[in-house]
Amino acid sequence: MNIDLTGKNALVCGSTAGIGKAIAMQFAENGATVTLVARNEEKLKETLIELPHEKGQKHNYFVADFSNPDEVREKVAIAKEQKIWHILVNNTGGPKGGPIFSAHPSEFKNAFSQHLECNQIMVQAVVPGMKEADYGRIINIISTSVKQPIDGLGVSNTIRGAVANWSKTLANELGQFGITVNNVLPGFTATDRLADIIKNASKRFDDSEEKATAFMKSIVPARRFAQPGEVANAVAFLASEAASYINGVNLPVDGGRTKSL
Repeated sequence: MNIDLTGKNALVCGSTAGIGKAIAMQFAENGATVTLVARNEEKLKETLIELPHEKGQKHNYFVADFSNPDEVREKVAIAKEQKIWHILVNNTGGPKGGPIFSAHPSEFKNAFSQHLECNQIMVQAVVPGMKEADYGRIINIISTSVKQPIDGLGVSNTIRGAVANWSKTLANELGQFGITVNNVLPGFTATDRLADIIKNASKRFDDSEEKATAFMKSIVPARRFAQPGEVANAVAFLASEAASYINGVNLPVDGGRTKSL
């Protein structure tokens, strides 16, 4: 099975930490030339230095804040004049946790803009090049909440579900052009995001983060949290030639925690 990405250009959003960074590293190890995207330029520079380049890749980056869709549109428009991307990974952190009833309406608007609107902007920028290259892989990092809502993540559950349905519709439209659109649904993964979730969950366990952590691991059949690289492995497969006939799916990478099929 061939998951070599040599000769492919990959655009990875949210790529300076956690799952996004692990994906960028995995792509580079598999031979892809990576364009990093995030809002913190110093962290982008640091990550750029770390990317493997044994196959002569010349990785790059551009700065964009996904809380500002107009900025994202402007930055990706400039960047696409210099490169065709074969692979796009949409990956945006948040939204913050909390009960859905307590959420202010503006939280839904902001999250919708950061996740779905910016994803749409990125897709519209890269798809013409994918059609020209006769190769396209769009992979959205979402959440297992699209299959089973997660307690205490009201806004996230809502917006992630919208992104999943957007993605499925897009897969139906773009499949004829050799472009696949798939979602990867990470479970509990050892990132800063999970640390925040544990901190919020600890309130149900007398403010004990240790008890909250133990409980969360206990409901995963694997009895542990994922490492970001384990999610990146699934993304690299979906980005490769080997996954050419996989389109429009939600792939949980959760150690078996999600109870739905």
